[in-house]
Amino acid sequence: MKKTGYFLLAVIVIVAAAGVGYWKFSGNPDALREIVLEQCLPDQLQHQNPAPCAEVKPRAGYVVFKDRHGPLQYLLMPTYRINGTESPLLLEPATPNFFWLAWQARGYMSKKYGHDIPDSAVSLAINSRLGRSQDHLHIHISCIRPDVREQLDNDLTRISTRWLPLPGDLMGHEYLARPGAPGNRERTPWRAG
Repeated sequence: MKKTGYFLLAVIVIVAAAGVGYWKFSGNPDALREIVLEQCLPDQLQHQNPAPCAEVKPRAGYVVFKDRHGPLQYLLMPTYRINGTESPLLLEPATPNFFWLAWQARGYMSKKYGHDIPDSAVSLAINSRLGRSQDHLHIHISCIRPDVREQLDNDLTRISTRWLPLPGDLMGHEYLARPGAPGNRERTPWRAG
């Protein structure tokens, strides 16, 4: 009877540990924040090693992280708590222009690929509050598929200077779009003007 009790306890502990591991690494909405604040930032500050991030810029307030999805996908994230596009911090003048910083980080894709990637093939994207699994602001730096680039080029004249739904769906999903000004460090997409 004792062996059965120990076996049952061991099974419960294993199942609980697996559940915690699954939650921590697949369903944890704070996983990216934990990577930034508990690994990348401390490693850079204490050991001058950004791992597991590709780059950590504490004074500038951001990290660049290789996304596990896709061979050339990277994420740019703040080094402090900003949940997402709904955060009022994004409207503050002192908040860095994370879109501009993400555009500057596009070279990581070329470096990983081994060849230059033209700017016209680069995409910056951010998920809405309802469309994301993580509660830490992160901008996707990736390549855009040629068919998506063609659709965007065709819709360019109908894209306003304000955030508006992209004319027609893009691959069956609705997106808000506006022309970017990635070369302008001061003009962030969250603040008017």
